[in-house]
Amino acid sequence: QVQLAESGGGLVQAGDSLRLSCTGSGRTLSMDGMAWFRQAPGKEREFVATINWSGGMTDYAYSVRGRFTISRDNAKNTVYLQMSKLKPEDTAVYYCAASRTGTLTYNSGQFAYWGQGTQVTVAS
Repeated sequence: QVQLAESGGGLVQAGDSLRLSCTGSGRTLSMDGMAWFRQAPGKEREFVATINWSGGMTDYAYSVRGRFTISRDNAKNTVYLQMSKLKPEDTAVYYCAASRTGTLTYNSGQFAYWGQGTQVTVAS
């Protein structure tokens, strides 16, 4: 079992930057593919970014490509989401997720573990 805890959310202005962290406990995440998803009020949870076990491969949703960067520090058992040039439409609860495979993973159904989420609010 692994527990995931997100942190770093908050209220920011449009154009600002924010870094989210997701730290695992209970076992190492170093062999897991990881991802960030988000869910805005009244909308379905959507994929944001994914990273493979080593951090050597990443991919992003079109809406955040060029603005967000996913990374990981396996020594700290932590995955990050650096968000820049934030827009009001980025407002959502952000969740990190761990899959049992080490590859890039996009489908929420393929993730075995989820954090509780952290709120990001971008004011215009």
